[in-house]
Amino acid sequence: MIKGWHYIDHEGTFVLENPQHMSYLYFPLLNEKGLVSSISPLLNGDIKTSQNSFLTVPVSIEDLHNNRSARNFWLKINDQDIWSVTGNSAKQMANRLTVDEDEVSLTAGILWHRITRSNTGLGLRAEITNFVAKEDNVELMKVRLINIGKNSLSLKPTAAIPIFGRSADNLRDHRHVTSLLQRVKCVENGVVVQPTMTFDERGHKPNSISYGVLGVEGDGMSPIGFYPDIESFIGEGGALDWPSAIVGTNHKPVPAGTTVSGYEALGGIQFRPIQLQPKEEISYILLMFIEAEQIDTQRLTDKYGSIEKFDEALKRNNENWHARISTLSFSTNDSQFDNWLRWVTLQPILRQQMGNSFLPYHDYGRGGRGWRDLWQDVNASLLMGQKQLAETLWGYFAGVRMDGSNATIIGTYSGEFTADRNNISRVWMDHGSWPLSTVNFYINQTGNLEFLLREQLYFKDSLSHRAKQKDNQWSEDLGNVVRSRDGEIYHGSILEHILIQHLTAFYHVGDHNCILLEDADWNDALDMANQKGESVAFSAYYAGNLKILGDLCEALSQKGFKSVELAEELTRLVEPFMDPVDYESPIQKREKLQSYFDQVGHNVSGKKVKMATLDLSQDLNKKAEWLINHLRNNEWINNADGTGWFNSYYNNSGIRLDGVHGGQVRMMLTGQVFMIMCGIATNEQMKKIVQSADKYLFDESIGGYRLNTDFLDNIEEFGRVSGFAFGHKENGSMFSHMAMMYAYGLYKRGLAEEGWKVLKNVYDYCNDFSKSKIYPGVPEYINPRGRGMYPYLTGSASWLLLTLLTESYGVRGVLGDLLIEPKLMAEQFNQAGIVSVQTSFAGKALKITYINPKRLSYGQYTLDRVDVNGETFCDNCEENAFHFKRDYLDNLSDHSNITIYLTEKH
Repeated sequence: MIKGWHYIDHEGTFVLENPQHMSYLYFPLLNEKGLVSSISPLLNGDIKTSQNSFLTVPVSIEDLHNNRSARNFWLKINDQDIWSVTGNSAKQMANRLTVDEDEVSLTAGILWHRITRSNTGLGLRAEITNFVAKEDNVELMKVRLINIGKNSLSLKPTAAIPIFGRSADNLRDHRHVTSLLQRVKCVENGVVVQPTMTFDERGHKPNSISYGVLGVEGDGMSPIGFYPDIESFIGEGGALDWPSAIVGTNHKPVPAGTTVSGYEALGGIQFRPIQLQPKEEISYILLMFIEAEQIDTQRLTDKYGSIEKFDEALKRNNENWHARISTLSFSTNDSQFDNWLRWVTLQPILRQQMGNSFLPYHDYGRGGRGWRDLWQDVNASLLMGQKQLAETLWGYFAGVRMDGSNATIIGTYSGEFTADRNNISRVWMDHGSWPLSTVNFYINQTGNLEFLLREQLYFKDSLSHRAKQKDNQWSEDLGNVVRSRDGEIYHGSILEHILIQHLTAFYHVGDHNCILLEDADWNDALDMANQKGESVAFSAYYAGNLKILGDLCEALSQKGFKSVELAEELTRLVEPFMDPVDYESPIQKREKLQSYFDQVGHNVSGKKVKMATLDLSQDLNKKAEWLINHLRNNEWINNADGTGWFNSYYNNSGIRLDGVHGGQVRMMLTGQVFMIMCGIATNEQMKKIVQSADKYLFDESIGGYRLNTDFLDNIEEFGRVSGFAFGHKENGSMFSHMAMMYAYGLYKRGLAEEGWKVLKNVYDYCNDFSKSKIYPGVPEYINPRGRGMYPYLTGSASWLLLTLLTESYGVRGVLGDLLIEPKLMAEQFNQAGIVSVQTSFAGKALKITYINPKRLSYGQYTLDRVDVNGETFCDNCEENAFHFKRDYLDNLSDHSNITIYLTEKH
């Protein structure tokens, strides 16, 4: 029986005994300046600031148990016993899973990590704490040694941390050659590496980045010597887990001032020998840094180089991260669930910092975030009350092209996009759908409807016609901006950007009149159907978005914005300006779109046409209704057993994928999610979808609903997903992201019990360490053996929080007003019938508490009384929902309490 982790406070801090008994575990450490680390129970993992600046050897998931380049701290005890306080000696490895193994436990909190390792035979306990400093790109590590025996111990301590000091590309590309560029210097307190140049056969460049490891005793005393390169440290025939410098007697450290050139570097730091008496302890502080310019090592050791300074830095780190996540916190009947949610709340922040790279499972990409990530992670930021999001969102729209596609190379700063110089002209058909979803949520939370009227430029590079053609007239000298024919940079409203994304999608259809799949949609693995493939699922999402867009235009009109200006070229895609198009004809729609693409392929006229917002709303609603009815009437599948569901895709041969083929049930969750969420499915269809999903997709042994049934390996011309083994990743795993969106859709349509089932199953599974084998949080998916995969960096965390707060707790905005509409189930209330949530709205920190003495479930209760800051605001309300007007909220104190009393519905 595997013993799982348990929480020791209400802040998410947890303890796990013998973490080294579970493979593939790792933990993230980072700051907001750009340093990202991963750390395993054996202190493996890597430290970096970008793809091109790794302090330690880059690791993928299998490297955690394959390589020996972990953070290490050696002790030679009584001149005979060798012990690694991190467990990384050959002898300790050999003792793994035997009675001679060290006793190990892990304690971890929000972005700090502590391993405690004890060896009663040696009479020693070591406590190793790691975190990344808030103010500097340095990972700090404190090694605390305690004599737990009865005899005095003679100790010779040596830190040994391999320094890679270059780009991850050089792991397999010229690794030895790039080591020749290394210039290593021993300074007073450590080892500093500054390569002479960055290696790139397209053009080598001078290097200014320095890497290093510094160390002092807990009282600030400097080390006595150094081992600056791996070769000298391990010796002939030695290894990093049994180095000659530690186990032998002839390898003496070198003094400060020593330099080494052209070898693999090591942060080898030897401290003075000590005599440790029983119950006595001593600590050492290590600093692992990356600095963009010449490093001032003295500044770092002055700032962090003592026990007191380390502890102060750890306190600042903890206060910073707890402040970031405490703006959204839940209190239910299950303290385990509440603690788990603190880690889920952290996950969108991690993804904002890392994108989908730089953790051991996430060994693809070169850093940065993808287009979808930009928009979905803003949802979580909105939930947590982050300010200046209007500027962030505005900047993101600078990545939209005039053909409705978008830039795919995303920079560090909001609004920073660059041309793809790798000639990878992929277009994801779903990309146009996410910005509106986020902007709509933003407008509802803030009431800032005028955001739609702000102007932004458009992105331009050599790609046109959604990457199907090249613009040979464009050059880098023109910049990555769309220009009018007179050479001026063209700007359009945010509304215009969103209209382009959706109107081009509406006309960009395949032979079944659903939107073309192009190079993939949300499911990146559907990447081999870019000619005739169609995404029925995301056609539904665009249909729902067209309806939302129509509503927003109507709201603009009601607020006094009776007209908007649109690019002359765009108006030819909307009534009454366009020539008539038969929406039932894919050919006519494609011809209409091709004409638009031709007009904006290189530049635009710069002319704008004024259009009434109500007319625009009417046109958008007409398009939405047509697409909704088309999907509802043509993509529904009735099964002989009485179940039914929607088709999700057509492959590159134009063959429908969902249905029953040769007695085999083919069902994909993606199509059902968007048909439910966007109102395409009727109530009767929705009930059948739930019945079908429970019958064909639900699998309690992996935590919930699979992404699809087992049929994709028989499908040709669809994507790499067809080559994935069933139950892995996008081929039939419990894929958390889509599961969370399924829950959201169910709640949105009033099926709260079914929505809670989705959330609860994912939580219950992840909370069972013996099954999920991960630290707290929600992973990307569960594999066939039940292991949680790709933890921390997943969009599912944002959707889980969005679903829980806005649908389950029912706390959300409506054009800036606050709507309270709970859909809580009885089991979510504690024994006193109380649940609460701390959140931000209208710039106020709100604690919203529901009191439900009879512990009724959604559908059984109604709102009886609403109190604000102890005063009754509404009595005998007898409503399912309650509105607070924005002007009322603006006058509340910065920290306010809203209490809602629930009573039995009559």
